[in-house]
Amino acid sequence: MERTPVIPAGEEKVLEEKSGKYAGLSREQLIQLLEKRDRQKKLGLVWERDEIEADTSIDANFVTAAIDQSLCEGPSPWKNLVIEADNFDALRWLRMGFAGRVKCIYIDPPYNTGNKDWVYNDHYFEVTDRYRHSTWLEFLFRRIVLARDLLTEDGVILVSINDDNRARLDLLLEEALPGMRVGSFVWRTKDTANDADKNFSSVHEHVLVYGNRDFSFLGYELDDSKYKNSDNDPRGKYSSDPITQPKTLFERANGYYPIQDPKTGWWYPCSPDSVWRYASEKIETSKKKLRSETIEALIKDDRIIFPAKSFVEYASRDALLGAIRDGTAPVDGNGRQLLRENLPDLDFWIKKPIALGRPSKKAFWEEKKSKLKPVSSMILGSNDELDPDFYEIISEKQGKATGEVQQIFGSKSFQLSKTQHFDEIACPSCRRSWRASVGFLCWFSNYRTSSYGTKCRRWRGSPVHHGFFQRSYAR
Repeated sequence: MERTPVIPAGEEKVLEEKSGKYAGLSREQLIQLLEKRDRQKKLGLVWERDEIEADTSIDANFVTAAIDQSLCEGPSPWKNLVIEADNFDALRWLRMGFAGRVKCIYIDPPYNTGNKDWVYNDHYFEVTDRYRHSTWLEFLFRRIVLARDLLTEDGVILVSINDDNRARLDLLLEEALPGMRVGSFVWRTKDTANDADKNFSSVHEHVLVYGNRDFSFLGYELDDSKYKNSDNDPRGKYSSDPITQPKTLFERANGYYPIQDPKTGWWYPCSPDSVWRYASEKIETSKKKLRSETIEALIKDDRIIFPAKSFVEYASRDALLGAIRDGTAPVDGNGRQLLRENLPDLDFWIKKPIALGRPSKKAFWEEKKSKLKPVSSMILGSNDELDPDFYEIISEKQGKATGEVQQIFGSKSFQLSKTQHFDEIACPSCRRSWRASVGFLCWFSNYRTSSYGTKCRRWRGSPVHHGFFQRSYAR
């Protein structure tokens, strides 16, 4: 039985006396409004904000930063900033001076596995904690909202996450960064199967991408090595593009027809599994406007490539059926037979010269609107095979960065879990102690709050100079 909202005695008069958009509504109208609101469920991620332990980092303090000259590398002005602070404080401070000025933010948050990978309010979250996920979501939400304000109009935020919490984090980012989702990278992190629980091994992680309205990946300059001009076409070099589409004869009946090479007279059958992309004037007899050029217009303009060097011909229906049955009839590029016994036009192919090859369309280099390869959503390992049609990111496997840091400092460093705390170490090269925030990572083009610096390394052939700031409070 549905419950009817009850307005306590005496409050009805108070509501009538109040000003605002609900002023003057009767009791019945207010009940209808409340019932309608109850029926409207929010689409998206909901977490237990009111039940979780409050984040002690969230306060009303005015955050300032003071430069520590003894930890700075080289003279000012510095090209990089390393900020020692709670990540929430660092983002608040950065927002005062860098709002709308940051082009790229990379975040490597705690993955919330429950395996002591995250400290919150000075204690670990166990896998059995009732509010583990809600606390993690609230922790990230507060910081991502601050990071959002730092972005330029063409800025982007990239966030790493494992497969377990990818769905939760994606929904959280939709909440914190509405309308900004670009997509995600899939990063192959390892080749081994040492965690193959239930015969399933997770060998990848994700990088979620959210950008402002003017953001776009730069891509990579397209390689024109596959563009040729074997027939000396005056329009220049071209590549061969397929003229089929992933629709069957039954889905696109008007895309199923034979094509004839006007120079040789040979016929090219259409695949019943992948019909032609372009309409034919012989089939499209209606007056409706075609959305693309017809195959006849493309052939007349010498834009269709007929590659066959030979043909086959069947003198009778029995000969054709025999070739179909013994698998010697013409096939497509995937080895699937083009001619089949149940096709409606099977008799058409008797005594026809059937070309052995598949036609394609000339895609001219000079006519390309963009000469950039798009960025692939796959982050490959160093041994993976490249796809020539995409600009692909190549990454070493998981643990490479740990090895690099170990090489710099001579031993494993930053072994603490991702927290809001700090680790102090001595650099073997300069013999000076310095601190780095271990936790929420944000990489800003030339400004960064980071879990480790590159103080004693070289970047693009020149020394990297850091200004080192430490937080202070003014109440």
